[in-house]
Amino acid sequence: MTPQQYVQDKAAASGSSFYYAFLFLPKPRRAAITAFYAFCREVDDVVDEVMDPGVAATKLAWWQSEVAQAFAGQPHHPVMQALMPCAAQFGIEQHHLQQVIEGCRMDLEQTRYLDYQALQRYCHLVAGVVGEVAARIFGQTQEQTTEFAHKMGQAFQLTNIIRDVGEDALRGRIYLPVSELQQFDVKAHEILKRTYSERFTALMQFQAQRAHRLYDEAMALLPPQDRRSQKPGLMMASIYRTLLREIEADGFQVLHQRVSLTPLRKLWLAWRVQALGRL
Repeated sequence: MTPQQYVQDKAAASGSSFYYAFLFLPKPRRAAITAFYAFCREVDDVVDEVMDPGVAATKLAWWQSEVAQAFAGQPHHPVMQALMPCAAQFGIEQHHLQQVIEGCRMDLEQTRYLDYQALQRYCHLVAGVVGEVAARIFGQTQEQTTEFAHKMGQAFQLTNIIRDVGEDALRGRIYLPVSELQQFDVKAHEILKRTYSERFTALMQFQAQRAHRLYDEAMALLPPQDRRSQKPGLMMASIYRTLLREIEADGFQVLHQRVSLTPLRKLWLAWRVQALGRL
């Protein structure tokens, strides 16, 4: 199996909304974003699939070393072998990848966030930086597009957090800020035990409203000159925001299930942005 086949299989197997946006890119950009996304999946899987925190930390340290060696001209892992030929062309720098690893490391060291400001730091590393690299690969020409990408990445991450409240609780993690749990009088043990209440619904409505604001703020930041090049990001925004609206319409039933869109619906939403320019 070639490195290119490896990253393609990794991206396709994830079933992620990102994959559907990649389908419409020209081949060189598609190859770059697929390799980068495969890298993100590899390091994220370390945290989600390795049960022993010590082993997970060792694996993340290995990835830190592998990234450094790859940028020194000696990639060993097929993901890095696929990614490095694209790095210079699309402005992918070592610090971008190291920040993503740092964000994943936070999942090993922290299961609660005191307030939204603390959560923002996490979102910046695991989603904002990812958005920045993706925008470069997609072909940004304006500096302000980086701000758009960071803001949109944060909106995506908050959507993920809302969707995955129950799933994350099974791993002992609650990303909803402690200060906001207190504000709505929702106890951590209620989430861990998957207990619904009007208080929980109000808390989740508060989170969804924040996410919607971020989507709107991100769209306002996108320069008209880059709207065409950033269509893949807009496709992802359409898919993620539709998912958020589905969760809202379902009354935030996220403690016992993972709400998702069908592959066909994701493809339709991506095509609509590509062909019609509609979110």
